[in-house]
Amino acid sequence: MRNRVCAAVAALTLLAVAGCSGDSDNSAARVRASAAPSAGADGGGAKKPADTSCNPRASLRPQGALPAPGNMPAGTFMKTIQDRGYLTLGTSQDTLLFSSRNPFSGTIEGFDVDQGRQIAQAIFGDPDKIKIQVIPYEGRSDLVSAKDSKIDLVADTMTATCERWGDTDFSTVYYDAGQRVLVSSTSAVKGIADLGGKKVCAASGSTSLDNIKLAASHPVAVGKPTFGDCLVAFQRNQVDAISTDDTILAGLAAQDPYAKVVGTPLSKEPYAMAISQDHKEFTRFVNAVLEKNRANGTWKKTYEHWLGDFGAAPKPPAAVYKD
Repeated sequence: MRNRVCAAVAALTLLAVAGCSGDSDNSAARVRASAAPSAGADGGGAKKPADTSCNPRASLRPQGALPAPGNMPAGTFMKTIQDRGYLTLGTSQDTLLFSSRNPFSGTIEGFDVDQGRQIAQAIFGDPDKIKIQVIPYEGRSDLVSAKDSKIDLVADTMTATCERWGDTDFSTVYYDAGQRVLVSSTSAVKGIADLGGKKVCAASGSTSLDNIKLAASHPVAVGKPTFGDCLVAFQRNQVDAISTDDTILAGLAAQDPYAKVVGTPLSKEPYAMAISQDHKEFTRFVNAVLEKNRANGTWKKTYEHWLGDFGAAPKPPAAVYKD
């Protein structure tokens, strides 16, 4: 695993520092200067408290046994996908270990991508019958829920929230993360509480950006299209820190030897796959696949393949159902 990660890190680091040759932030003692928010900043204005009107982890219960691959029931969305010949997965291409582009093969791979491949396996008996669509963080729910959507499923380090449940259905949780902070390795910052008035970056449309805006220390939230863009801004001294899920930060830190991840988790981020509310039977099908994979060791093997450097695989998140 480590060789694959190192190769990916090398390629992504080249992308991250492209165009930065004139910057002087590659020394171990680099100092990050504070400045006024750029025109692209997300303002850091007041954000309404998170919607807690539901249990965002609770999804639709599987019904009956999984049909045999290649034999999806007539009239179901699974049959529509089968007849088309491939599953379309919406994800990112720069979230190392979860969904990033392999610098040698050009394919997008990772823990999130494998969740989609496992659904393709259940439908077709072939995990390669999948088409990956790179999508922006912002508007992920809209992309999968649109009436003319070309995306069947989103697996993109996406946190299930009550607000998002209003637009889309979610699978049961397949990974539990927590939001922390990435800063310069020479920084004395110990967490988000030490970043009052400082510029902290997260992907636009992410719950991470919302959480930065809600922080009691009042940091300046800066939204960028992707976390790769946040890393570039961090390396150019345009922001003081990046704050998002610990797993994403670990991938970013691996690309910058002068960065470190600090702080206790300031939130819980349950990752789930997003599915259109028009296809309840597909949500139940996906949950049946996830349930099977928790029980037969597939989830554990997937964790060990992509995230084994974080330590032994924990127990997979338990399924929670609302019906």
